[in-house]
Order: sequence, then C-alpha cells, then structure tokens
Amino acid sequence: MESPISPEIRAKFDDIVRIGRCAVREAQEESRRLGVPNVYSINGFLYYELPSGELSRTDPLESTDPAGD
Repeated sequence: MESPISPEIRAKFDDIVRIGRCAVREAQEESRRLGVPNVYSINGFLYYELPSGELSRTDPLESTDPAGD
C-alpha cells in the first residue's frame, strides 16, 4: 500500500521534528546552566531532573523558601 503522504510533505515534517528536537535540547541545557530542574512526565508521573542528572519524583524547588526565612 502506498503512503498517503508525499515525499515532499514527509521531508518537511522530518525537518520540523528535527528543529523541534534541537530547540528542546537547547532549552534543557539552558535550564541546567541556570539551575532550574527539567521536568518530565513519564507514565503519568512527574519527574524532576536533579543537577546530578538523576531523576526524582520530589520537586527540588518545593522546599525552597522564596522569602528567605
């Protein structure tokens, strides 16, 4: 069976996906540089990326006191 998507459309789609993946990687690296945890949803659960690269289900910023008390 022939694909209903033309090769030109498929190539554009592939390019858009490539650009999106690159943008996500850049955003993740910037978050790491700024010390902001990346958050992922895996099987319906939130996981926070710690500075070590380890994933945790505990929000590392939740215990941070914004008032500095």
